[in-house]
Amino acid sequence: MIVLFFADVIGKPGRDLLIARLPGLRERFGADAVIANGENVTDGTGLKPGHAEALLSAGVDVITTGNHVWRQRDIFRYLAEQPRVLRPYNFLDSNPGRGVTVVDTPGGRLGVINLLGDLYLYPARSPFEVVEQALEELHGVRNVIVDLHAEATSEKVAMGWHLDGRVSAVIGTHTHVRTADARLLPRGTAYVTDAGMCGPRDSVIGVKKELVLERFLSQLPVRFEVADTDVWLEGVVVEIDSDGHALRIEPFEAGSGS
Repeated sequence: MIVLFFADVIGKPGRDLLIARLPGLRERFGADAVIANGENVTDGTGLKPGHAEALLSAGVDVITTGNHVWRQRDIFRYLAEQPRVLRPYNFLDSNPGRGVTVVDTPGGRLGVINLLGDLYLYPARSPFEVVEQALEELHGVRNVIVDLHAEATSEKVAMGWHLDGRVSAVIGTHTHVRTADARLLPRGTAYVTDAGMCGPRDSVIGVKKELVLERFLSQLPVRFEVADTDVWLEGVVVEIDSDGHALRIEPFEAGSGS
């Protein structure tokens, strides 16, 4: 199985480029499944149902999210009805939606777990506390991808070691800055601390740079807006063998003209 994972999709620029480029990228990599983090799809914070449906219709198989998932209130009912759009598993059980799903792909069944980091993001429960329960829900599914949406690099690295040999890949999201540590762990789990972002590089992690600079220089509240120039897609491709072990993980990027 070959899985394409697209890092945090930022607003309309990232969304539009992903929709436009996805058919060609699926063909280029021979992808059986596509996962995209939709944490910032709608105006940079959260995910509206219509934008989620646009990504699913374009060929995304599973959308993961993170700490901003509740920012768009019309997502509540949608999450309860759409099993291919996840919210972090370690939110309260009473919250709408689910944090784990299984999809059928040409390469077999694929399980996806969405977790939120505990350090600085404050979910209801630690991801380390609930991940065993999430794995139990995927009993019998060999190919499993974990999106750990987290702030601290230490927490992501620790989760990679904790799940080594038990899942196919642990992929970090949230910081919007791609890290250079994509590798295979000793027992067969692919790992990267952060897959980057799908959005404008002419920005500060997706936001118009002049607005972020104003915030830092003035120390006063500033309304952020998504930037819209020099847009790129970033992520990783993971190849998985028949036993659910990763054979390779490689970062990729694609611009509007490349």
